[in-house]
Amino acid sequence: MLRFSILFVVLILALFTVEVLQPVQDHVILPFTALIAKVSVFIIELFDSGVISAGKVIRDAQSGFAVSIEPGCNGVEALIILFAAIFAFPASLKHKLIGFGIGFVAIQSLNLVRIISLFYMGQWNMTWFNWFHLYLWQALIILDALVVWLIWLRMLPPTKPGNKTPPAKEALSS
Repeated sequence: MLRFSILFVVLILALFTVEVLQPVQDHVILPFTALIAKVSVFIIELFDSGVISAGKVIRDAQSGFAVSIEPGCNGVEALIILFAAIFAFPASLKHKLIGFGIGFVAIQSLNLVRIISLFYMGQWNMTWFNWFHLYLWQALIILDALVVWLIWLRMLPPTKPGNKTPPAKEALSS
């Protein structure tokens, strides 16, 4: 458990440090965020035309209302936490990659629901928009990462022949 804790903290610090570097922001985070905006608009246009994206901004063409997907709203921080938790835990690389891949999809799927709901909520009521944006959705995205990690732990196979206890249960019980 000590090894996991130390490696988790080191990975968190390293990844958050790398994330805030300007070249990483310019060449990875901003293009990724713009892609999230495009995917959000694609989904919205399935039932509501007149929505456009420009970079990280989603705008209603008729009302002019827009939301900008800023750092902290793109799910990257939750992905970093999930990555650190999965890759700090003793498991095979194959299981780590599968777990992170599934977690990536889960976090970004929920984040798309978040962005789309906030887009409509902001047009309806800014008080509710601010509350959902600042409190509820922030917590739910991080909780999503935690739930994915806990499910991943439960799905890990036993590490030793004849041992029926998954490594997650061994590590968490010691």
